[in-house]
Amino acid sequence: MDDSRGSHTDLSSHSVIDLFAGPGGIDVAATWLGMKAHGIEWDDDACATRRQAALDTTQGDVRNFGPADFSEATVLAGGPPCQTFTVAGAGRGRDSLDQIIELIGRLADLEDISAQLAKFDDVRTGLVLEPLRWVRDAFVAGRPFKAVVLEQVQTVLPVWNAMKPALESFGYEVECAVLRTEQFGVPQTRRRAVLVANRVTTPIRPRATHQSYSAGMLRGSGSPDLEPWETMGTALGRSGWFEVVSNYGSGGVSTARGRRNADQPSATVTGKVSRNRIVDRSGVELSRFTPGEAGRLQTFPSDYPWVDSAWAQQVGNAMPPRLAVHALAAAFGLVPNRSQLDSKISSDWMLSAGDGSPVELVSPPEEHMQREQDILTAV
Repeated sequence: MDDSRGSHTDLSSHSVIDLFAGPGGIDVAATWLGMKAHGIEWDDDACATRRQAALDTTQGDVRNFGPADFSEATVLAGGPPCQTFTVAGAGRGRDSLDQIIELIGRLADLEDISAQLAKFDDVRTGLVLEPLRWVRDAFVAGRPFKAVVLEQVQTVLPVWNAMKPALESFGYEVECAVLRTEQFGVPQTRRRAVLVANRVTTPIRPRATHQSYSAGMLRGSGSPDLEPWETMGTALGRSGWFEVVSNYGSGGVSTARGRRNADQPSATVTGKVSRNRIVDRSGVELSRFTPGEAGRLQTFPSDYPWVDSAWAQQVGNAMPPRLAVHALAAAFGLVPNRSQLDSKISSDWMLSAGDGSPVELVSPPEEHMQREQDILTAV
């Protein structure tokens, strides 16, 4: 472990390589922090959005590249595909998860696991190991990444936990947790498994800034040292009260549609967000979410240039940039300035993406260290 530890307030000397970059959630966050970012993404629609947003992009399969192709990168980030692990509780998903966890140790031991990966029924299953392959190859080449940030659905937490000792063997300190997005100022309830690691300073679990949401609770009735959760109405600025009727069932009943109103955070934004109905107090149908509104629920700036093709899937797959800022900062043991982050989100992306000062980062004060109940550490 490198002993050059200390408190940093500026990450502008760092460069992020974003694997499975999607439409740019992590890249947007890195830009707000003054970091350079380059994303690898294979999907045509996501790449089209990235180009319109002026994000540096290599279109292609992550497996065809490695750290030697991006030698300036000091931070590895990414969110591998999750389709296999969304059903990890039973059957084939559970079996795949067990196999992946077994392969993590072999990959860390520098074994060739390509034959085992070829046996998976779904080729996407093995992609969750790509970040570790990149970390291993960079370490072997003598140019290790200083920090690592990974994010996915909460059922991937066992994979991140299994990666922890592997990363520690390469000299990293590691933190893993399931985070609730509304606790970081995202106007949406969404649980994500996050891993942050660093070789040169001690990372922290991202520190919640806002209260958690649960059905029936009054806004502002949570922990007094945290801000109230953000509402859809405030985030979107729509005139008048509205209610969102989900395309999904609720409580395991397919016909019982979940409902959230303007005074609450959104339910999880998925690739089917365009199908959600929106009604007023009388049940009159209102216009459905535009790409900009759906993106705003993920904390993208309102003018983010989503291409029309498959925009809902792009929005639903993205890491909320606000959460990504917290994760990137936490990888360096820091927390972002909240008001400056608010300002970035409310600014026009196309006019000011790379302009202005980066969001300031500071060490978390001891008296505000996160309580265990404010961050979920288990599925």
